[in-house]
Amino acid sequence: QVQLVESGGGLVQAGGSLRLSCAASGRTFSSYRMGWFRQAPGKEREFVATITAWSGGSTFYADSVKGRFTISRDNAENTVYLQMNSLKPEDTAVYYCAAGPNIGAGTRRYEYNYWGQGTQVTVSS
Repeated sequence: QVQLVESGGGLVQAGGSLRLSCAASGRTFSSYRMGWFRQAPGKEREFVATITAWSGGSTFYADSVKGRFTISRDNAENTVYLQMNSLKPEDTAVYYCAAGPNIGAGTRRYEYNYWGQGTQVTVSS
């Protein structure tokens, strides 16, 4: 069982930066693939970024955030991060972190077993 708690959301102007954190409970954090998803009002939850288990040697991003967002993990701290730069108003959403088995591409919601409660990110123009 893994419990996830996101933090770091807030209100930022377009062009600004935020770093989201997701703290995980449990002693097996390093064995999970981790992902970030987001959900804007009236839209479905969509994939943002994923990082493989263990050393996190492989990452993958949605086209909409590639080059602006960076996912990373610190297994010693049981935490995964999402550094968001050059934010745009269309990045406004509730951001969720998720944990799942280290198989597949990690871009679909069904690939993850555990979800956090979400943190709101609002980007003003």
